[in-house]
Amino acid sequence: MKHSMKRVFAVTGLVAAAALALSGCAGSADNGTGSAGEGGKSIVVDASFDLKTADPGRQYETTGSIVAKALYETLLTFEGEDVTKPIDGLASYEMNADNTVLTLTMKPGAKFSDGSDVTVDDAVFSLTRVQGMLGNPSFLLDGVTVEKTGDDTLTLTSENPNPALPFILPNPALSVVNQEVVEANGGSADESDSAEAFLNGESAGSGPYTLESFDAAAQVVFKANPEYTGDKPAYDRVVLRNVEGPTQKLNVEKGESQVALDLNPDQVAELSGADVKVVSNPSRYMIFLLLNQNPEVSDITSNPDFLEAVKLGLDYDKIVALAGEGSVRPGGPIPSLFVGAIDAKQGNQRDVDAAKASLAKSGYAGEKVTLNFPNDITVQGLSLQNVAEAVQAQLSEVGIEVTLAPAPVATELDAYRNGTETIGLWYWGPDFPDASNYTVFSPGELVGLRSGWAADANPKVTELSNAAKAATGEDRAPAYEAWQDELNASGPFVPLLQPAQNVVTSPSIESITTNPVWTVDLALIK
Repeated sequence: MKHSMKRVFAVTGLVAAAALALSGCAGSADNGTGSAGEGGKSIVVDASFDLKTADPGRQYETTGSIVAKALYETLLTFEGEDVTKPIDGLASYEMNADNTVLTLTMKPGAKFSDGSDVTVDDAVFSLTRVQGMLGNPSFLLDGVTVEKTGDDTLTLTSENPNPALPFILPNPALSVVNQEVVEANGGSADESDSAEAFLNGESAGSGPYTLESFDAAAQVVFKANPEYTGDKPAYDRVVLRNVEGPTQKLNVEKGESQVALDLNPDQVAELSGADVKVVSNPSRYMIFLLLNQNPEVSDITSNPDFLEAVKLGLDYDKIVALAGEGSVRPGGPIPSLFVGAIDAKQGNQRDVDAAKASLAKSGYAGEKVTLNFPNDITVQGLSLQNVAEAVQAQLSEVGIEVTLAPAPVATELDAYRNGTETIGLWYWGPDFPDASNYTVFSPGELVGLRSGWAADANPKVTELSNAAKAATGEDRAPAYEAWQDELNASGPFVPLLQPAQNVVTSPSIESITTNPVWTVDLALIK
């Protein structure tokens, strides 16, 4: 009997939805990875690897975060998909009034996989190891001093107010490792650390799984950790395989895998009628246009009336539709998943007549304007070529002639970083789920400079950006909202969409929980 494809779409606003519950029969498959039934349930999860290491303190890639989340625990975490509020992990926390000192109190009971207790010393060692090794994730704790301040407490003291710190600590790169075991195998809190080889063969954490085998090019196999003190995972064994998208689609259709993490919108659409289920959530990535504000680069795009014409000339709903179900339009640069996001209704809206009026006011006389973008990368499977073509066609309707100039990312990245693109089409992925990641879109900041927006170009946006950075507690969200409102009104950026993150599962999977920080929690698959 042929079943229809079932879709589940999470509705997200300022707060992400709770864990995704999928209807379907319970069960497990025996695909040569373990025995079906009680005490031996196993699953196969297909992903397109960007995996380099199983050492949590050295990984900062998408697949690496999936691996670290399964093997280790962090001091703070997030519940399910909701990244708007950090919750207790291995520790509880308290931030002082000026957001410079975060005090963490270890919770009793957690055990490493060798049966030893997780202690405050392990936590201090783990964080200082990340800082001292100077690997990819070390920047997460820049300007932070980590100290043991009691038998079960540690403090993180920031040079400057850092209200984002509780949102940073759930990152799997900041997992707590077993100090004794890691030090015995070459670990240290400086650049002499040599424990990576050991951690690629054996985990030293307190997470729901332990490492059975690790091959960065092929697959990672996890087995349930009998010492884990949290809720027991539904599956005793998980095989995470490196598989390209088209093969992932075939595998999940045929039942050779139970989860596929990296299907693009077209591949998902081709599953219509298949006996699978699809979870589509807005991803953490924000795709945007920039219009260069440096007159030496373009006296056309730096004209405020021309900029207004572009904002009014785009059909945002049609652009979002290109990315398929589950994609959304953010109201500003901050994605809909994060505290401080604004609704799409607060963003710029299409008004063809108003766009034409602004264009006429700008003095534009039909000159061709170049749109630059990388054409050899995709964002959640979405080709930027498709977005660029839509922008070109829509702006043509209001009288703006756009010439597309695709190039390999290795070539185009230099022009983007050097601020020499006329109109650029790019995407931004946050380092951690906090609105402070996005003040780089202000004058004189990283992305602001890439659009030729000098530090003194817009004092009002700068003032609101500084106010947002300084805001604390409940004042943070409205401060970031006010900054985005002004950025929409006068800034050179046009937020377009958040493409969907698609996860496809077999009918045997009852529920799966995605998260923008670690993609999927293997222990929460049921």
